[in-house]
Amino acid sequence: MSARLPVAVIGANGRLGRFACELLRVSDEFTLVAAFGRADDWRAALPKSGASVVFEATRAGLGARHATIVLELGLRPLVATSGVTAEENAALDRLAKERSLGGLVVPNFSLGSVLLQRFAADAAKHFPVAEILETHHPRKADAPSGTALETARRIALARGVDASSRAAAAVPARGEVVGGTTIHSLRLPSAYAHQEVVLSSGGETLTLRHDMQGPDAFAPGILAALRHVARCTGVGRGLECALTT
Repeated sequence: MSARLPVAVIGANGRLGRFACELLRVSDEFTLVAAFGRADDWRAALPKSGASVVFEATRAGLGARHATIVLELGLRPLVATSGVTAEENAALDRLAKERSLGGLVVPNFSLGSVLLQRFAADAAKHFPVAEILETHHPRKADAPSGTALETARRIALARGVDASSRAAAAVPARGEVVGGTTIHSLRLPSAYAHQEVVLSSGGETLTLRHDMQGPDAFAPGILAALRHVARCTGVGRGLECALTT
């Protein structure tokens, strides 16, 4: 049997970080060599950990900065944190290629979510109007969610329009407009992670919906992403990169 791939987790005290650690501990492909919480100096400890891949699951907005540090240390980042922009992703890609390393930015590890985004992008070519309703638990800090932003970005790209534009809707209660698609965010104590895309044309609507009840749905995607990061060059975006190579 081949040697298991050594993986370190940054953000191991968070919900996704804890789940990743549990997954790695029972895996026969990977081995958890280090788990760092918020108070740990992971920058100093990573080079001594023996890790080759670093699973980053800290706080929204920190993913690009942390992935840069990981690449500069000669390791491969798998970024699970929301808020990495397309420009930051491109900069990470350039840095990784300069160092003959790889990585991946994944807004959502759920296979169902990836399929919903693919279907929404296909449908957006035929339906001129789309709105997204995303619902999460109240502990989720970012709104809109990274998944909803990625869905809006893919819809915009499918239509050939600017995918980077973000602005508050003309009427505040209407949410935020991202790449021409309006996003509405709900935070409810009974929810986990849910996304609905409603597309409309003359006389009809098409509704696509995905629901998650817990983190178990992330497991196949996390494992596929780790396999991809271990062998790729450059930093891609989205779980689809790991499902098509």
